[in-house]
Formats: sequence, structure tokens, C-alpha cells
Amino acid sequence: MGSDEGVLIVGAGPAGLMLAGDLAEAGIACTVVERREGESKLTRAFAVHARTMEQLDARGIADDLLKTGLRNPVLQFLRIDLSRLPTRYPHVLVTPQYNTERLLRSRALTHGVDIKSGCEATGLRQDSTGVDVEVRAADGTVQTLRAAYVVGADGRNSKVRESLGLPFPGRSAVRSMMLADVRLAEPPRKPPTVGAVGDAFAIVVPFGDGWFRVMAWNRRHDMPDNTAVDLDEIRAVAQRALGSDFGMRDARWLSRFHSDERQCPRYRVDRVFLVGDAAHVHSPAGGMGLNTSIQDSANLSWKLAAVLRGRAPDALLDTYQAERHPVGRRVLRMSGALLRGVLTTPKAMCGFRDLFARTVLRVPPVAQRAARAISGVDIAYAAPSGAHPLVGKRVPDLPLTDGRRLYEALRTRRFVLVTAADAPLPAAVTEGWDGEIEFVSAAGLTKKSVLVRPDAYIAWATSEDHPERRAEDARRALTHWCGAGSAAHQDIPTFG
Repeated sequence: MGSDEGVLIVGAGPAGLMLAGDLAEAGIACTVVERREGESKLTRAFAVHARTMEQLDARGIADDLLKTGLRNPVLQFLRIDLSRLPTRYPHVLVTPQYNTERLLRSRALTHGVDIKSGCEATGLRQDSTGVDVEVRAADGTVQTLRAAYVVGADGRNSKVRESLGLPFPGRSAVRSMMLADVRLAEPPRKPPTVGAVGDAFAIVVPFGDGWFRVMAWNRRHDMPDNTAVDLDEIRAVAQRALGSDFGMRDARWLSRFHSDERQCPRYRVDRVFLVGDAAHVHSPAGGMGLNTSIQDSANLSWKLAAVLRGRAPDALLDTYQAERHPVGRRVLRMSGALLRGVLTTPKAMCGFRDLFARTVLRVPPVAQRAARAISGVDIAYAAPSGAHPLVGKRVPDLPLTDGRRLYEALRTRRFVLVTAADAPLPAAVTEGWDGEIEFVSAAGLTKKSVLVRPDAYIAWATSEDHPERRAEDARRALTHWCGAGSAAHQDIPTFG
């Protein structure tokens, strides 16, 4: 990494590894510093939703992750049906977070990312050309690393966020939540299994390898995080909430934690960015935290690459805050509402709560809206005034005339211009962007042309309502988003 080149990422969790792999694949020098040494087998997160699976599909690793877990077409407790989602992944994949990390780490290393384990970032300073980060190794030695940009992916106790002096407002949503990874003598017939009786809550989730994750909460026993957890305590809560402890034994991990609801007001301070839990933390309800973190990185990575390669001005980086902060706020509200619905209902009202939720969620429009919201497939970004209605929306996985799917074409990590097979754009429009844009034709009946961002959202779209403007609009869109191509395009201003 040159003195003012590349990106330094603090934290090698899912968000940091996703970002590192994307940047390295785009040819950007990238270093990751991680306080932990080696891979961890202990994890809190285990749900990978449809939109995250689509992002992994666009990187060619979704199928590998599918092999590690169990696909559940119904989100338990509220019984939200995911099977009708308009996606190749109409389910939630239940797999330990370390499986996701392992795939993302392998991808990052394959593309040349330098991961420095056992190194902790202790502070940073930035100027107009770069950022200096002080890093302390496990042996106590300290060195300073410099990069053009720094990304804090170092979790809820982020040292990067602290070094920037940024607040992390919010509150503790629930305290003394217990976690355990256990074997079960008598596993439930239809896992995952969820139950709540007002003063007790428990969930049992299979990892698919003989281990089960148990989460349990006892309103009557509110203890600090550092209080030891006894398996008998978890058994008792599960018995009360689920009617059985399923013969829990052989715990390989026991922990107690509190669940916060917090969001940093700024995801960017000049040359420093925050992603994942460094920017926002949520309740575990709905399993949306890990997914939001990975999608933060999918949004930021292509923008950093475009700026560092001189294809876009610095103003593009401001759209990371504009697009992802509202998503973080929405997830905060959704997961918080789900958690309070589960944990704070008096015992006498639990039956009414369950009946109400299941009755409402049998109404097809309501059920579909809930499924799309929790899975992330309805996430959309604000479009400029006057833009086509598709701009900012998630792009579906269209079949292409060359036999591929659109998300396979996105594996180049470039913009993809999709046109109708029977209405191609003139060659004068598409020439000059060699290596910057993938040009494809959609199979089937369509008259729309869409420019798809590397994160699988639509940057520009048009239809045949104004065919005389289509070529000129497309040329402007390509230059606006992808920089000036051939000399013939130099008169059109780029992004910003």
C-alpha cells in the first residue's frame, strides 16, 4: 500500500471482509487489521436473508454458503412466509456466522488482501491526502499505517468511531440475554423453535452439524454481562418458554449479553467511514444485523473503488451516508418492535398477541410486505427528482440472452447495462467503456433499458415511451455514473 493509496479496514468480521474482497477484486490495494488471532467458532449471528444471499450470488459464493446451513422458508414465531419472495433465495439461511466469515475471508485472501491478525487499531489522524492509523501488535510493538481511506468495521465498541469523537446514541433494549451452543438429546421436530410466555423467552436453532444455538431470556433474573451463565439456568428458561429443554448438554460456549439499539449520526467523516456494528447495532429479533452490515459494505465498496480509480469524484462517497443511514434507522425500528413484541408482552396477553399476529399475517398483502421488509428485498434508495420509477430499486435476477443470469454478469464487479434483445443501443453509445461496463441483453419481452450498479441497484432506466431520447439518455447515464469513456463523450459532466 502506498502512502496515500488504497484502503485500510479495521475489523475482519463479515462487513470488513466483504468490503476488502470487493475492493481487492476491483484492483484496489487493501489491508485489514483485526484484533483477534485466528478464526472464531463462537458467534451470535446465524441468519442470512434473501437480499444478502443475492449480494453473495453477485460475488459467486452464495452456493457455497448454502451448503453450510439449513434453509427455512418460514420466519418462526410470527410465522412470516418467505417462500413467495421474488428471488432465487425464498428463505432464511440458518448458518453460523463463522461460515459466512470463512467464505468472505477466503475470497479476500484470493484477491490479495493483506489481513493482519492480532493487531489492534488504537487511534487515527487524517489530513487532506490520507489517514494515519496507529496499530499495536500482540507483542506490544506499535506501527503507523497510512491509507487514502479508512473504514471502521470494528463493531459496537469501535475504536475508529471513538477516535472520530462521534456519539453512539441509543439505549439497551434488553439485558441479560443468554446464549449457548449445545447438543440436544431430543431435538425438536420442526426447528427453529421459538416460544415466549411473558417473563421468559427462548429460541432453539440448528446449525446443521449436530450443534444447536439457544438464546434465552428471563425477566426475573436481570444480571450484568460478566455474570457467569449456568446451563441449568438456560434449561429452566427453555422449559418455561418452550415446554421442554430438549435434553441440552455438552455446552461448548455460554455467554450473557445485552442488546443495544444505537445508531451513529454520521457514517462518514472526511476520509473515514463506518460500516456494520460500528455504525449501528440492533436487537437480534429478525436476524437483520449481520445482513445490514454486509449490505453496508456492498454499497460502499464500489464507490470507494470508483473514486480511487479516478472514475468518479469525491461527491459519490457522500451517497453512502445518504443511502445507508435511512436503512440502518429502519432496521433499528423493525427489530426493536419485534423484540418488544416478543419480550415485553404480559403472560396473560401472549395468546392474544400470537393470535393477532398470525391472523394479520394471513392477509396476503400484509404477509408479503412483512417478508420483503425483513428479507431486505424491498430496500430502495432515494432517486433524483424526475428519474424513472425504477431508479434506486433492487434489480431482479433477469435471464440474459447469453444464457447467464444478471447476477452472474454482476460478478465482474462492474456496472451492467441491460437492453432489450430486439432494441439494442447504437454502437456509438456503448463504445469507449471497455473494462468499465458489461453490456448484456435481457431474454424475454421487455422494452426497458437499465443501468445496474455493482451493488445490484438500478442507477438509470428508460423505456420506449421516448425512443428518440433513449440513446442520448443512455450515453449521459453511462458518463454520469462510469466516467468519461471515449473522447466523444468528454463533453458530458461526470457524477456530481
